[in-house]
Amino acid sequence: MKALSFRQPGLKDGRAVYELIKNSPPLDLNSCYCYLLLCDHFSKTCILTEYRSQLAGFISSYRHPEKQDTLFVWQVVVHKDMRGRRIAGQMLDRLISEGAPWASYIETTVTPSNDSSLRFFQNFAEMHETSCRTMRYMTKDLFCDDSHEEEILLRIGPL
Repeated sequence: MKALSFRQPGLKDGRAVYELIKNSPPLDLNSCYCYLLLCDHFSKTCILTEYRSQLAGFISSYRHPEKQDTLFVWQVVVHKDMRGRRIAGQMLDRLISEGAPWASYIETTVTPSNDSSLRFFQNFAEMHETSCRTMRYMTKDLFCDDSHEEEILLRIGPL
């Protein structure tokens, strides 16, 4: 796909990222302010991709404050019209090589019903010939909203 480009986000991308996630259930939508901060303060550990100058995907992540060799991936989103083209995997590969070359591990959380995210991270681990361990992490009772599922922690690595 020749018109696909990857780059670090900037402050001006926050609103478009918010809209992309808003239109991508089952992802949790955070405030627009949150995405503005992610695109500005955490731009080095986030990545977006564009197709023909339109936002096609975004990954938000950050260096885990207590595990300096671990990239915590917060959200991965690909526009519904662009799915099935390995864009998420390409974004994560570029993010690790360019924005987080120090990362030996990836951690993320996924709800048990989000089969596509679980498969994505398990396939990513397989393609990188490493393990993907799952652990209980955020139980349902921790959330403010009773309808929120628990979040399972995935730990991928070593990379």
